[in-house]
Amino acid sequence: MSRPTGVVRAKDALGRFGEDVAARHLEAEGFVVLERNWRCADGELDILARDGDTLVVCEVKTRSSLRYGSPFEAITERKLHRLERLGMRWMRERGVRPQRMRVDIVSVLAPPGGRRVIEHVRGLS
Repeated sequence: MSRPTGVVRAKDALGRFGEDVAARHLEAEGFVVLERNWRCADGELDILARDGDTLVVCEVKTRSSLRYGSPFEAITERKLHRLERLGMRWMRERGVRPQRMRVDIVSVLAPPGGRRVIEHVRGLS
């Protein structure tokens, strides 16, 4: 069964909200957001940003509660390697040659009616 055009699932809306929060957080920390939601046949990168001379591949995980664990628990070693490979592909396709590349995770916990908590872990790769 398909959804009518323009209908957004709650999970997708929460994810988009988290990515917006994460992008604002990164910019407030002095990062330059280069691209969001970059897709290729092998996957998607949530946010690509520049932190000085470092390209940052930023994975955003958003949850409305801790019922199914913290957002960080969703990042496996396999996922981390995939993010690194996708970051390399993005650089090749864009002709970007930074001095370094790293993978960061931004966790957004946004409980309904509660206080939003943002955690940023730098350099998982």
